[in-house]
Amino acid sequence: MKFASLFSGGKDSVFALYKAVQAGYKVVCLITIKSKRTDSYMFHIPNIELAKLQAEALETPVVYMGSSGVKEKELEDLKKAMEIAKEKYNIQGLVSGALASKYQSSRIKKLCDELDLISITPLWGMDEEQYLMDLIKAKFNVIITGIAADGLNKSWLGRKIDNNCIEDLKRINKKNKIHIAAEGGEYETFVLDGPVFKKKIKIKDFEIRMENECTGHYVIKSAELVKK
Repeated sequence: MKFASLFSGGKDSVFALYKAVQAGYKVVCLITIKSKRTDSYMFHIPNIELAKLQAEALETPVVYMGSSGVKEKELEDLKKAMEIAKEKYNIQGLVSGALASKYQSSRIKKLCDELDLISITPLWGMDEEQYLMDLIKAKFNVIITGIAADGLNKSWLGRKIDNNCIEDLKRINKKNKIHIAAEGGEYETFVLDGPVFKKKIKIKDFEIRMENECTGHYVIKSAELVKK
């Protein structure tokens, strides 16, 4: 069976793709949605344009579409992209990186049902700490590109997710009750490399933009593919 992968370039969508491939699913294309709004309920925002570069690194075509970003209406844009993927790549299902968000998973499942597609969520229900440990064990190179939670600050932007990072997130969780895998939007990520990548991404230029002490973004201004 052929599948599309709902792809933002962050850790959840990339690891879900990886898990699906490991399970024997054939991912023939990516679907990436760029929201006009920064407060989208469905879609990842930071550095979303670079999903195209990640698609090159994966050697997988991408259906890339803009979206209004308006709550619920943005689902119409996703449905259009899924219809394109179904027609162009003959997909029979969709892989998504939902971990614990019933809001996202239920809406994706509804769209799949409407289009007669199978919805696959390889990360659903995983323990958050185990998930991050599995991500590291599989040798994914992931950096934090957005923060929006008490306990996080400028020093977290650009930081690699590794064992020390997990321990620090656990300490913050004890105080502020954040979701350490960021299912509540506490932070955003960008994947530079991993076992499913044919090439890795090298950041050439970036800018850090802070809105307040615990909200900000690591904006990748320039990046390129390099051999592994």
